[in-house]
Amino acid sequence: MTTRIDHSIWPGIPCDDPLTVRDWLTRLGFVPGILVEGDGDRQVHHSEMLWPEGGRVMIHSAAPDLPATRGSGNVYVVVDDPDAVYARAVELGATLVRDLKDEDYGSRGFTVADAEGNAWSFGTYAG
Repeated sequence: MTTRIDHSIWPGIPCDDPLTVRDWLTRLGFVPGILVEGDGDRQVHHSEMLWPEGGRVMIHSAAPDLPATRGSGNVYVVVDDPDAVYARAVELGATLVRDLKDEDYGSRGFTVADAEGNAWSFGTYAG
């Protein structure tokens, strides 16, 4: 098997209101990428949110052909400065799932939930 290093994995997070989640992620520090809206009110076929330090996630409306349970997403984002992201999250009034702390495996990080209950973990552990 040949491993390609020029592609990455993009987790997809289905949302009831993907535009609100995109706005929240923008205020948290993500950069909005492409947005392909659907036919219905606040429907999104495809959208990308880019993390400035690398990586991206797709935020979209739930689709009948893809299994999805609201609030079941869990994304880990590697960050150089988790304290700064934590401060932004607190300023936004994010729901704190796991407080900022140093882990015994060398990472420093925390977890918050978006308005739909998806967990967003930010930490220094990069594998």
